[in-house]
Amino acid sequence: MNFSLTPELIALQEQTRLFIHQTIIPMEGDPRETQHGPTPEFRQELIGLAKKAGLLTPHASKKHGGLGLSHVEKAVVFEEAGYSRLGPIAMNIHAPDEGNIHLMEHVANADQQKRWLIPQIEGKLRSCFAMTEPSPGAGSDPSMLLTSAVRDGNDYVLNGRKWFITGADGADYVIIMARTEDDQATMFLADMNSPGISIERNMDAMDQCFTGGHGVLRFDQLRIPADQILGELGQGFRYAQIRLAPARLTHCMRWLGQARRAHDIALAYAQKRQAFGKRLGDHEGIGFMLADNDMDLQTARLHILHTAWLLDQGNKCNYESSRAKVICSEAEWRVVDRCVQILGGQGVTGETAVMRIFTDMRGFRIYDGPSEVHRWSMARKILDQKQ
Repeated sequence: MNFSLTPELIALQEQTRLFIHQTIIPMEGDPRETQHGPTPEFRQELIGLAKKAGLLTPHASKKHGGLGLSHVEKAVVFEEAGYSRLGPIAMNIHAPDEGNIHLMEHVANADQQKRWLIPQIEGKLRSCFAMTEPSPGAGSDPSMLLTSAVRDGNDYVLNGRKWFITGADGADYVIIMARTEDDQATMFLADMNSPGISIERNMDAMDQCFTGGHGVLRFDQLRIPADQILGELGQGFRYAQIRLAPARLTHCMRWLGQARRAHDIALAYAQKRQAFGKRLGDHEGIGFMLADNDMDLQTARLHILHTAWLLDQGNKCNYESSRAKVICSEAEWRVVDRCVQILGGQGVTGETAVMRIFTDMRGFRIYDGPSEVHRWSMARKILDQKQ
C-alpha cells in the first residue's frame, strides 16, 4: 500500500479543509441547531454552501453528479469534513444518508434511483434506514428481525416497530428491513409520508449531531408495491453487508476529524495556559496525554486507510471493517476524553467545542455494532481459521 496522496487528492483535501474552517465552523452555534440536529432550513443553507464550493455529495458516482471518490479518497476528505460537526451535514456525507446513497447506487434499479437517489445526491431529499427494533426484535443480532412483510396481490403489507432510527424525523424516504413469509429478510423502499408509517417519538439521546435525531417508527398495515423492493426478494442481509462495511469505516473517518479538532483545541490550551510556573503542557502528566493522543490519532488513521485500500481492491472487508471500527471508536474516544481532562473546567463547559464532541462521540462505540459484538464476531472468525 502506498500512503502518499496524489496532487489531486491533496488539492481536494485542502479545498475541504478551507471550506470547513472558513465557512462551516463560523456557523457552529447557530440557534437553528436543535437537540435533534439542524432544522431543515439550516440544513438546506449548509448544503447550498457546499454545493457552491463544489463539495456536495462527493462520494457519489460521477455519473450521478458526485466526485466518484474511492474509499481511500473518502478517508482523506471525510476526516476534513468531520472537523466540524456541521461539515458532514453540509457536504451530504452524514449518517445515514451517506450509507444509503452508497447502497442505492449499488442495488436500486433505474426507476428507484430516479425517484429517490438522484434528488438525494442533489441534497433535496433525506433518508433513514429502518433496521433496529425494540426487544425482542433485531438489534445487534439481525436474525431476530420481527417486522413482517406479507404478500397481498401486487403489494406487500408491512407491520412492525423500529427504534433508534437515525434521521427518521424529517426524512423523505426510508429503507425498511422486513421478514417475508418465507422467513427471508428483504429491503423495501417507501416514502415517509406513506399511509401506515408513523413516528411515535424522537428518543432523548446523548448526541445532538444527527439531523432528525433518533426516532421510534411504527408500520401499521403499510402497503408497499412489489416494485419498491430494493434489489431482490430475500437478499436483505446480503445487501446490508454492502452498506455496513463501508458505513462503519466512514463513521471512523468523520469521528477522526472530530477527535483531531478536540486535540487541536487541547494542544493550543496546553501551549498557552500557565500553571505552577510553566506551561501546562510542560507538566509531564499533560505532555504524556498529548503524546498518547497523537499515537491514537495515527493508529486510527492507519487502520482507516488500510481498510479503505482493501475495499478499493474489491475485498468485502467484513472482518477488517469490524477491527477498524473497534480500534477507531475506542482510540478516538480516548483522545476526546483526554482533551476534556487537559482543558479542565473548559472541557466540561461549552467554552470550547470539546464538551459537545465528547457527548456526541460516546455513542460511536455503539453505532453500527457495539465493540463487544465486533470482538465476538472477530473471535469466531479467528477460531474458525484452518490450522
